[in-house]
Amino acid sequence: MAALVRISVLLVAALLPVGVKAQYAAAAYILADHTSGYVLESYKPDQKRQIASLTKIATAKVVLDWAASTGTDLSQLILIPPQAIRAFGTNPIGLQPDDQMSYRDLIYSAMMESDGTAAQALAYTVGASLRSRAAGSLGELGAIEAFVTQMNALARQLGMEKTLFVNPDGLEPEKGPQPYSTAADVIKLVAYAMNDAGFRFYVSQKERKVAFVRGGQTLQYLLRNTNELLGNNGVDGVKTGTTARAGQCIALSSQKDPEIRKEGETTYVTPRRVDIVILGASDRFTVAEQLLGRAWGLYEQWAAAGRPMQTSKH
Repeated sequence: MAALVRISVLLVAALLPVGVKAQYAAAAYILADHTSGYVLESYKPDQKRQIASLTKIATAKVVLDWAASTGTDLSQLILIPPQAIRAFGTNPIGLQPDDQMSYRDLIYSAMMESDGTAAQALAYTVGASLRSRAAGSLGELGAIEAFVTQMNALARQLGMEKTLFVNPDGLEPEKGPQPYSTAADVIKLVAYAMNDAGFRFYVSQKERKVAFVRGGQTLQYLLRNTNELLGNNGVDGVKTGTTARAGQCIALSSQKDPEIRKEGETTYVTPRRVDIVILGASDRFTVAEQLLGRAWGLYEQWAAAGRPMQTSKH
């Protein structure tokens, strides 16, 4: 019966006229053209909300940007510090203090299975490097705090004016400032991250075998991506997230073959990719399937009109 209801909902959404906004079971969402950032449609895009593990998109990108700027080899093993093991954090691999794992495999684990311990370990190690290189107040912070400062600096750089990161894993702390962002802010982060070919590869993997060293012995673990929509309708990223306060969240990016147009001897190639952020969904994958179909319908309508940029639909 549940399957029939799901199919019926999808059929109704597919039959809606492109110009009509349906009511989707989400607290907020935004659909945008990846290349230009043009907003195809949105619902409460500026409402501040918790975003759960969508936070790890920023975590991974800070690590990747740091590695690129310092020439760090991502295959290098790092030590899992005690600070990375959080009582209520996710730890699917079962990592323990003093285990060793490469930057690369920690990124895979954080992005594919939303491994909070991996995110914390990356933040601690990279944060210690950032702190040692920094002058002024950053050098006085703890390693993870220094890393989070860099996450917030990235947010400001991207124009994410209604975002506050307080940790690298997206969990809401019991005390102190709470993290928040908006659908409109997260879509900027998604566009920035998905412009990085390395990041795209990490988040596009359905399965990945990773390794870690414990007591001199190399052990392996098979990661399975929590993003059930990978490979469907051009989806090649990016991340899921869930907490009690945030509800079910998902960010998606989907691409189709580029548009190729010839004018005389000149060939114009226009990439076709849409990004989607959904916050506080009751069933993120059902809503995401609905909105993905809608996003492409709105995209084609917009493209046929010559891709005007002067107005956005809110």
